[in-house]
Amino acid sequence: MATANWRGTVGVVKPTYGSGSLVEFIRLLPEGVGVIPLYASIKEHTQKGYFDALECYHQRVAELATLGVDLMHPEGAPPFMVRGYKAEQEIVKKWEDQYKIPIFTSAMTQTAALRALGIKRFVGCTYFRDDELNNIFTRYFTDAGFEVLGMEGMDTSPVEADNISPQEIYAHLKRSLLKHPAAQGIYLLGSGAWRVVDVVPVEEDLEVPVVHPVAARVWYVQKQMRIRQPVAGAGRLLAELP
Repeated sequence: MATANWRGTVGVVKPTYGSGSLVEFIRLLPEGVGVIPLYASIKEHTQKGYFDALECYHQRVAELATLGVDLMHPEGAPPFMVRGYKAEQEIVKKWEDQYKIPIFTSAMTQTAALRALGIKRFVGCTYFRDDELNNIFTRYFTDAGFEVLGMEGMDTSPVEADNISPQEIYAHLKRSLLKHPAAQGIYLLGSGAWRVVDVVPVEEDLEVPVVHPVAARVWYVQKQMRIRQPVAGAGRLLAELP
């Protein structure tokens, strides 16, 4: 093991080549945790495009296994959510049985984070204008045992996500919670638009926890590697490490 990776190495499969969330992930990880990124290079953000991406994920997971990483994290919730909660579990189990390495998807880290924060009933926020996809995301969490009060999509798409301002994100999250006041928290799908720091003013103003995909994976990696290093200024999940 290289000195810089003295706590362990996690191999990730990024769904696209956008670097924002990878930079944020590495920045928030504790010192001594290394990251090896590979890419599924998804170009079509549709149900078919996500289904077709699985073969590339198989190839990248196999490649990471040959590199000797300690954990593997195929990122991107939609490519697995479109297959359903049960199918995702089966895919991951087959990988773990084959490669003998702990493996977890984005949605697995997010459901674990929701449970750790005591959130059973939530409102989801996405940057998908596709109602069919948003309904698929809702069904995934319903099958996982949650009550989804709404999966509120913005009038945009993943390829347009970089154009969303922090002010628009704040307004969308606040509007979504006010629409569903019974929600115990807010779930964010996708890490291409909203940064982890975007959740802080929402949590402070609305007094509910927000589960951000990057924060959830940093939290989950810490749990898997038996590390406990709280992160200030990045939301409740990383500050408290429940």
